[in-house]
Amino acid sequence: MFGFGRDEVFGLDIGSSAVKVVALRKDKAGYVVTAAAIADVPQSRDNGTRGGSGPIRAIRDCIQLTGIQTKSAVCGVCGSEVAVRDFTFPSLSPGEIEGAALLEARQICPFNTEDGAVDYQLMSNGNDGSRGVLVAATNTAIQNKAQLASDASLKCVLMDVDGLALLNCFNECEEPQLDGAAPVLNVGHSYTTLALGGDRGLPFVRDIAFAGRKILEEIAAENDMSTETVQEILFDGPMDTESLLCDSLERACEKLIVDVNETLRYNTAQDRSRIAENMFICGGFALSKEFVELLNHRLPIEVVLWNPFEKIPCAVGKEQQDILQSKGPAMAVAAGLAMRSF
Repeated sequence: MFGFGRDEVFGLDIGSSAVKVVALRKDKAGYVVTAAAIADVPQSRDNGTRGGSGPIRAIRDCIQLTGIQTKSAVCGVCGSEVAVRDFTFPSLSPGEIEGAALLEARQICPFNTEDGAVDYQLMSNGNDGSRGVLVAATNTAIQNKAQLASDASLKCVLMDVDGLALLNCFNECEEPQLDGAAPVLNVGHSYTTLALGGDRGLPFVRDIAFAGRKILEEIAAENDMSTETVQEILFDGPMDTESLLCDSLERACEKLIVDVNETLRYNTAQDRSRIAENMFICGGFALSKEFVELLNHRLPIEVVLWNPFEKIPCAVGKEQQDILQSKGPAMAVAAGLAMRSF
């Protein structure tokens, strides 16, 4: 499933509020963007929720805008039905490692691995043991994403994990941090993903079930406003930093701030690696300037808005260049997915 090769593919990030598409070409100088698009997932008319044919329509809008010809897409999964863990085993034969990885997955996954898929990747080790990272996801999570791609007349040829795609993109675009592992925080609509390269290159990924949607809902409820109005103020209009809405934003983000702080402390306590001085933030909700400034104020680490396309050359038209400039931070996972091959 999580195949670790290169035919022509593109990254397809199907979120709950938007679909992002990125296609890349790789040559000796590195990656070049050949197509990029983002489209909001329309709300269903019956109950106002996002779903049904909405994601399919958004996928088709992106494909039409980019003119991508290939039908082969790399998709990603995240959330409570996905697990990413590192492992260290004593010296084992290749056949024994597979069995040990499956046993490890059964012990640490918060779901029944019999109803899912498990894969692993070995990494170089300086001693006689074996170490690496395993990923697991439920069949439901995998099939839901694959079915959306299929309904949009595409073929999901690889399924990745959003957090690993995020790290893949970050490692391709940014220089290694000399002062420690740099956390990357992707704040989407339904999930926030905190990812960092841990001790000796082993990744750490945590998906937090608190993100943009709940933040908007809490602010809206507190101020007797619609979530659409709150979103318009946060993303499109100037906001007085002394206003009640700004105070509401801080209160609504309290749980997320606590969760991120606790995760950083946990990672440090596990002696995986030192945390760098900067945290790189991306995702759709990171397009709110006030939100980024709030995190920078409240977290014990400097928060930097990260747009990977500032480092990746583009061979696209002006419309797509404008998208990458204004909404590039929301498309980091799609870029990471596009960097996968099979």
